[in-house]
Amino acid sequence: MGFFFTSESVSEGHPDKVADQISDAILDEMLRFDPESKVAVETMVTTGLVVVAGEVKTTGYVDLHHVIRNTINEIGYTKDTYRFDGNSCGVISAIHGQSPDINQGVERQKAEDQGAGDQGMMFGYACREMDNFMPLSTELAHLLLQELAAIRKEGKQMTYLGPDAKSQVTIEYENGWKPIRIDTIVVSTQHDQFMTDDEAMLRVINEDVKNILLPRAKAKLPEKYRKLMESEHLKLFVNPTGKFVIGGPHGDSGLTGRKIIVDTYGGRGAHGGGAFSGKDSSKVDRSAAYAARHIAKNIVAAGLADEVLVQVAYAIGVADPVGFYVNTFGTAKVKDASGSILSDSEIAARIQKIEKFNLRPYHIVKRFGLKQPIFKKTAAYGHFGRDPFVDEVEVYYENGADRVDTNGNGKKRYFKKVQFFGWEKTDAVDDIKVAFGL
Repeated sequence: MGFFFTSESVSEGHPDKVADQISDAILDEMLRFDPESKVAVETMVTTGLVVVAGEVKTTGYVDLHHVIRNTINEIGYTKDTYRFDGNSCGVISAIHGQSPDINQGVERQKAEDQGAGDQGMMFGYACREMDNFMPLSTELAHLLLQELAAIRKEGKQMTYLGPDAKSQVTIEYENGWKPIRIDTIVVSTQHDQFMTDDEAMLRVINEDVKNILLPRAKAKLPEKYRKLMESEHLKLFVNPTGKFVIGGPHGDSGLTGRKIIVDTYGGRGAHGGGAFSGKDSSKVDRSAAYAARHIAKNIVAAGLADEVLVQVAYAIGVADPVGFYVNTFGTAKVKDASGSILSDSEIAARIQKIEKFNLRPYHIVKRFGLKQPIFKKTAAYGHFGRDPFVDEVEVYYENGADRVDTNGNGKKRYFKKVQFFGWEKTDAVDDIKVAFGL
């Protein structure tokens, strides 16, 4: 018998995502000056106002107003009619120094002994549903809003769109997690009051979502899943509450860290509860969650299992994890010498011996280059399932710079090539195959 599973996403203009992007933009700017920066910044946005608070330790100087306003403008809040825009909003900062009680557990005389920045448990998940080893429901929810944002920024169609939007996708599955039909799609998008007749205006938006947005999203799905959107029984709800003119931080306040399921696996797997944005990599809420995803993705990519959940847990100030757990949901494929399928506990024991999966915080940070300004790009449309890439970033310190340039006043600028989304690489597949004799 089949069942239904639902995931949601929110756009870069959703109030909570605005807050996440501001927090990560501040983190990135501090890392541009000082890669050893310790940052825990929270953001609240509401009508005409941004409030940032938190604890930092850095040698750099950050123009908070400049960073915050640029981020808001890049998202698309540039009209005073939104009652929240980057050029005119107020900015209040309550950022102060990091607690020395916390810092003493993180920074050690020997770098390799760096302790975890907090206690807690983190999860990584992967499945064989999509080519990037993510669930279809999560990926389609993100894809709908990424395409909606692309349409808005292109400015050629649906020119009434505002930055705030949400999506939700319900899929019917059978035989475990085999998707057979997309049952329901919900799209709620902010828009201008471009017609005086509200009912006629909503009909236009509905038709545009159906005839412009859905075909674009469908075209970017793997071919094997495109037919799932062709069912005559597909239910489409567009702005089901009515018009959505008042949106963004004016319609609802936003806070950093309120979209942790959108940021991860759309409800599949599990979540330890810790948010990501605004935290530097010494906070294992973020870095260890990336490491757990890396392990899970490589396990599935190597053919060890079709689905896997990985948990890692830490004590504050302690380098080695206090717990490590693997659950393959009965999909493990590797046999031991007697011909029996390996137990999850045996799989976990062997995985922990692979050097590329060293889970001490120092090694996680080094493996993925997490002291570089790479985090703002993670703050919308999910931290996982993204394509890893290398790009050049501007930094304000000389050590290790690949290229030096000067601006108009002759002051040196430094540039480095850095890895983005390194935890999405399947670079440990061969190590797993050797460890398990695949």
